[in-house]
Amino acid sequence: MNNKPSHCLFLPRGIVVIGASHNSSKLGYGLARNLVQSNYKGEVYFVNPKGGRLFNLPVYTSVNLVPDPLDLAAILVPAPVVPRVLQECGERGIKIAIVNSGGFSETGPEGMNLEQECLTTARKFDMCLVGPNSVGILDTHLPLNLTFLPPPGPPPGNTAFISQSGAICASVIDLARDSEYGLSMLISLGNQVDFNETDALEQAAEDSNSHVITLYLESFKDGQRFTRYAEKITHNKPIIAMKTGRFQAGKQAIASHTGALAGSENAYTAAFRRAGVIQAESIEEIFGWSQALAWCSQSVEGNVAVLTNAGGPGVSAADALEREGLTLAKLADDTRQKLIENLPTAASITNPIDMLASASPEQYSRCLEIILNDSHVQSVMVIIVPPPMYPSASVANAVVPLVQKTEKPVMIAAMGAGSVKEAVTQFRAAHIPCYRFPEKAASALSVLNRRAQFLSQPGLKPVTFKDANRDAAKKALLNCPVQKTGGWLPYSAVTRLLESYRIQTIEIQIVSSPDKAVEAARQFGYPVALKAYSPDLPHKSDVGGVRLDIKNDQQVTEAYQQIIESVKTCRPGIKVEYVIVQPMIAAVQEVITGAVRDPQFGPLVMFGSGGVQAEAVKDVAFSLAPATDEEVEYMFNNTWAGKKLCTNRSLNAPQRQAVKEIVLRLAQLIAELPQIDQIEINPLAVLRKGNGPAAVDVRAKVKLE
Repeated sequence: MNNKPSHCLFLPRGIVVIGASHNSSKLGYGLARNLVQSNYKGEVYFVNPKGGRLFNLPVYTSVNLVPDPLDLAAILVPAPVVPRVLQECGERGIKIAIVNSGGFSETGPEGMNLEQECLTTARKFDMCLVGPNSVGILDTHLPLNLTFLPPPGPPPGNTAFISQSGAICASVIDLARDSEYGLSMLISLGNQVDFNETDALEQAAEDSNSHVITLYLESFKDGQRFTRYAEKITHNKPIIAMKTGRFQAGKQAIASHTGALAGSENAYTAAFRRAGVIQAESIEEIFGWSQALAWCSQSVEGNVAVLTNAGGPGVSAADALEREGLTLAKLADDTRQKLIENLPTAASITNPIDMLASASPEQYSRCLEIILNDSHVQSVMVIIVPPPMYPSASVANAVVPLVQKTEKPVMIAAMGAGSVKEAVTQFRAAHIPCYRFPEKAASALSVLNRRAQFLSQPGLKPVTFKDANRDAAKKALLNCPVQKTGGWLPYSAVTRLLESYRIQTIEIQIVSSPDKAVEAARQFGYPVALKAYSPDLPHKSDVGGVRLDIKNDQQVTEAYQQIIESVKTCRPGIKVEYVIVQPMIAAVQEVITGAVRDPQFGPLVMFGSGGVQAEAVKDVAFSLAPATDEEVEYMFNNTWAGKKLCTNRSLNAPQRQAVKEIVLRLAQLIAELPQIDQIEINPLAVLRKGNGPAAVDVRAKVKLE
């Protein structure tokens, strides 16, 4: 959106439905009906060339005839007519238009051209354009229902839902009705020709009734803007997002391991982590988690008590909690004694607390009160399997007052369907998170835990090093011909680039004959390695372009000739420009680190298992660049390579810190040098104690200007 006023979206003084229909089978009828039935307090106007009256209101034949006040237009007319209608809206002074009509870019090139015409018209009048192909918007508290979906709308709640799919909007509203879990607002983005996901996020962030913001996303219009804005609000309001299309690579056949591994999934996952956005795998997770985040007064950092009337579900809960990284609370001796006094002898007072099938509502209430008073317990899961002697609703009656008084999060797992329906209704009416199975309740507790961890680290800043010489790096690039044409930098230029950021590389010599290779090897001292170099040869080992552990002059001569012949045989069109000679490095561990520029989210830095199998193993993690200390720690903790750095007895803490510093410096490099498209160190050799990491092989590519 180009700085146009969008505040009228949920604060309009007057709304006009253009394309309101008298035919009850038409979407234009549904749009008009929902607006009237929502009891919207502002002025409501209808436009249709046929005129007449609809829902006891006049239907104007033209938007030019509609009186003031008028801020917002909802347009549902055939797609070819929309540009003309937008022109009329602009002339009328309307500043925001929701185009509900379909038939635009989603249909092909012709529709795309029509969509661009709509955008041009809207911009001419400084008009904010939502859609096209939008289901509409609703606000349950205003109230306002400006969608054409079948009534009734969702009940009022505290969760905002933003979606790029109209069909998902319809299913979410139906889900909210059936589950008795309300929405605060809903925004259907449609094709996002103008108003996009970040603009909608801004609307939800400013809404006092929206305590949790949820998103269903298929793509990003501006990933970097989304990340910056989300980062500003997640410490005040949690954001849950589900991104589809995750496993389609964002880039095709990029000629480095880093580029090949940096798909769109890694980019948006890194962006979500930086911004504190909670990533969901399904719509069910979105609304299961949002219950907990909206209704629990605080996040939780760990120990959980499980109260149940059946042993099996208690065991399932314990397993689920462990999978989610949570722990069962160790109950205080006083707590255990009080439980003994209130339960049958056969009951289990070891967490999970199994009260047995005979548990009465009073026992549920008393035992819950006892464990809530235990300082070792930070949260509770209450499991209700329909008691054989009591209605589940009576258990809810006994439990609800206690949960409403405590500040500790309490999750309910009411197992069953019809027999627990009344209890579920009572819990949700009291704003107590309620799930069908212990596994879902454990997942919700895990999200509260993740939220607590995020809130405990406010204001983390990316690391930059003052000794990094950006000017020297720019000079190294200016002297390269590919700076103008784009492409892979010469090896010597890459080493100068890295050294400008204080990333040390292994000394090399570039040679063009076997004799020169022997001379270089003697200077280094045996053993040495020989490697082919060509800008068109990203993976040298695949074509026999690498020879290692060469021990004498004769082997150097033979290796040089073998490299040339092997590359010529495997890649007849590629010319080996020269051969690199370097000393052999005895690495304790080989890792890869690199950086790449994502078209949506900007620069990313990568770390993982290195060597020739980097792409096959795919043991890598990504973060936005420049990176924070915590993000690099995350990359270490979530890769086998990083975990090995911590446990390898041949390495020590300073060496691990040195590897981290190289990753941080590489992240700073790509963030500060926009002409770099991708850069890679593979392998980065981690040496024995007393020796710093060594960049064994390096590559970098600049963008076409």
